Amino acid sequence: MAGLRDLARSLGLSVATVSRALDGQDTVAPATRERVLAAARAANYSPNAAARRLSKGRSEVVSLVLPTAVGQFNEPLYIQLLSLIGLALSKRGYDLSLFAAPPGEEEAALYRRIVESRRADGLIIVRTRRDDPRVRYLQDVGFPFVCMGRTDSDRPYAYVDADGEKALHDATRRVIALGHRRILHLAAPSAFSFAGHRRRGYLRAMAEAGLEPQVVECVADEAHGHDAARSSLAGPGRPTAILAATDRQAHGVLHAAREAGLVVPRDLSVLGYDNLTASAYTDPPLSSLELPLADASRKLADFVLARIDGVPAEDLQAVLDVVAIDRGSVGPPPSEGA
Repeated sequence: MAGLRDLARSLGLSVATVSRALDGQDTVAPATRERVLAAARAANYSPNAAARRLSKGRSEVVSLVLPTAVGQFNEPLYIQLLSLIGLALSKRGYDLSLFAAPPGEEEAALYRRIVESRRADGLIIVRTRRDDPRVRYLQDVGFPFVCMGRTDSDRPYAYVDADGEKALHDATRRVIALGHRRILHLAAPSAFSFAGHRRRGYLRAMAEAGLEPQVVECVADEAHGHDAARSSLAGPGRPTAILAATDRQAHGVLHAAREAGLVVPRDLSVLGYDNLTASAYTDPPLSSLELPLADASRKLADFVLARIDGVPAEDLQAVLDVVAIDRGSVGPPPSEGA
C-alpha cells in the first residue's frame, strides 16, 4: 500500500498539497483535488487517522456528558438524541464520545478533564439550567460548545432549543377552546430552563383567558407525575385537563387517572411533551408535543463543528418550532354533574 510521500512523489506534488487535497480543503484547486483522490483510490491509499488528527491538532471527537448517575442512561429522549447526533457527526468525520456524571462537583471535574486533556474538540450540553455552571466554565476557558436549550447567561453562546413557551401557550389555548376551565400544569423543576419556558406559555394563555392557573411542580418522571396527579385529582374542584411538562410525567398521570376511576379523555384530558416512542402505546395513546429531533440533532452537530472552526457563538442560535401530536387523549371536558 502506498504511503503519503509515495503518493505525493508519483503525482509530482508536495506532501502538504496531497494532504490538504485528501482532507477536502478548498485551498487546493478542484482539478488537483480530483487528481489526488483518483490516484489515492488507484493506489489503495488509506491515510492513518491518528496521524491525520495529530497533524491537524484536533481529536475529531465531540463529547456529551449526561447529567445522571454513571450507568443510568434512563432518559428515552436522550437515547434517541444521541444516535441522531452521532450519525450527523460521523458524516462530517467526527466521533461522539459519551460520559455520565451526577450534577455537582463530579460533573464539573469531568468537564475540566475533558477540556484540559483535549480529549474532545467540542462539547454538547444537554438539560440546561437557568444558572448553568457548565456554560460559565466553558465560556471562561474559551472552549467550543453548543447547548441543547437556553440559559440565563448574558454572554453569547451557541444553542439549539425548542420554542417551549409558544408550544404550551398554543396547547393551553386549544384546551381552553374545547371548554376546559380547570386546567392544571404539571411543571418540571424550575431550575431547568425548559421548565420555565413551558410554564410561561401556560401562564400567559391562562391569563389571556381570565382563568385561574394551577401549577404543581415535581420531578419530571413517571413516579412523581403519578403522585402529583393523584393528589390533585383527589381534592375538590379537580382539574379536567392536565398539561404535563414531559411525557414521563404524563405517563404517571394516566396511571393515577385509572386508579381514581377516571376515563381519559372522557373524564380527564392529558397532554405530554417530548413524544417519546412509548407514548404511542400507553392506554390510551398519549397526545404530546414534539421537537423534531432529527432537525435539532443536525443543527447541534452543525453548530458545535462551526464553533470548533471559530464561528462566533452569536451566529449559532436557533429556536425551533414544536409539533402537536394528537392521539386522542385530549377532548372536551366532562359535562356538569357527570
